[in-house]
Amino acid sequence: MHAPIELRRLGPEDAPVYRALRIEGFAAHPLEFRYAPADEEALALAETERRLAESFVVGVFAAGELAGIGGWTRFAGEKLRHKGLLWGMYLRPHLRGTGAADRIVEAIIDDARGQVALLLLTVAAPNARARRLYERWGFATYGTEPMAVRAGDAYIDEVLMARRMEG
Repeated sequence: MHAPIELRRLGPEDAPVYRALRIEGFAAHPLEFRYAPADEEALALAETERRLAESFVVGVFAAGELAGIGGWTRFAGEKLRHKGLLWGMYLRPHLRGTGAADRIVEAIIDDARGQVALLLLTVAAPNARARRLYERWGFATYGTEPMAVRAGDAYIDEVLMARRMEG
């Protein structure tokens, strides 16, 4: 039996634990993310605080500890404001299969509804589990970017997915 989880929007005060969890995910799963631990470590904590203040980022807490994250942000500019980007999904392995990832995606969609007409995301092509999660929530593949990410000598394609938010 899994411990109950709490879901809440993260704020600037959560920046240190949020940043640590991102670095953990990038290090543990280098072929599933487009960023490396060094990329996140190079950001000033103030930049992470700004990101949490300006974007909708939700966290899953298990036993009082941040164990999952995901967010979305709206594109800038008059001609792009109808679109948003779901980004930064990571869930510690012990919570996978518990419904926690679904709760994160649901919270993101609920927040984006009425604000954007289209929600986009990218996912590493080999990450079939994540693709199935997004498909459950109505995201459909519209393309693949070849060699989108380089990790050492390996190149990873990214699957481009979209979900219409109207209707």
